[in-house]
Amino acid sequence: MGLERAYERLTGLAVAALHEREPERLWPLLADTLTGLCGGETLIYKLDDWNEGEGTLGMSAAAAAELDRLGPRELGVLRSGYPFARHYAAGPGRVPVTARRLAGGSWPASETARVIGRALDLDQVLALPLPGTVAPITGCLVYRSGPDFTDDHLRTAERAQPVLAAVEQQRRLLEQWRESAVPAGEPRERAAECALTPRELTVLLLLTDALTADAIGRRLGISARTVHKHIENIYRKLGTRDRLGTVLKAQRLGLVRSPATPDPDGTAAVRRP
Repeated sequence: MGLERAYERLTGLAVAALHEREPERLWPLLADTLTGLCGGETLIYKLDDWNEGEGTLGMSAAAAAELDRLGPRELGVLRSGYPFARHYAAGPGRVPVTARRLAGGSWPASETARVIGRALDLDQVLALPLPGTVAPITGCLVYRSGPDFTDDHLRTAERAQPVLAAVEQQRRLLEQWRESAVPAGEPRERAAECALTPRELTVLLLLTDALTADAIGRRLGISARTVHKHIENIYRKLGTRDRLGTVLKAQRLGLVRSPATPDPDGTAAVRRP
């Protein structure tokens, strides 16, 4: 498959993912297609820091059963992200690279290579970090057996990075929206009643932070013109005419939490930065 066709497929899948209301479903939607486009057989993604001690691993369906049988020590080896974690922590570069190209002849003898060989019967790994991540450095690892990933696979992975970053930003904002909405108001049902799409919900959330269209566009990786289109749709669906009225009505509907709204335990809500 050519690079342009691969990118079109991934972009189309990302557009579909942006209509998903449940943030935990976004990466699983991408995992299997991304694996194939990058020449892999399975994929593990990690949306917090690559380290041995902590962090939840997400994975494509092909890896789930095998990884369920791993013990804590072997999972720790996979979490550590050798040899990529140290490589990416050393500087700002986030270009995809394979374990074989990075570690050279020491890769096959590494503990990480032995673990993925025993658990998955695979021996090559491609790191695809999310661009712009600093602390923690996050992303996914694509695995395959046989020869190393080709230059075309690496170019496909690099072209996929902005798409993955957009989906991850959407995931984080949906989680933030879900946490900030009023629990008693059944916010997801109310959002559906207002016909707000998941993308419009994330724009609405950023509107409550008094961000400009340009700033919202930078956060979401879209143009200010597209942001204005989303804002117009939000106004129409909520029956409002300006930003302040929109935010106030969204708060009344329980779509977003008012700064003065208490949590169920009686303490004041605090919006995450």
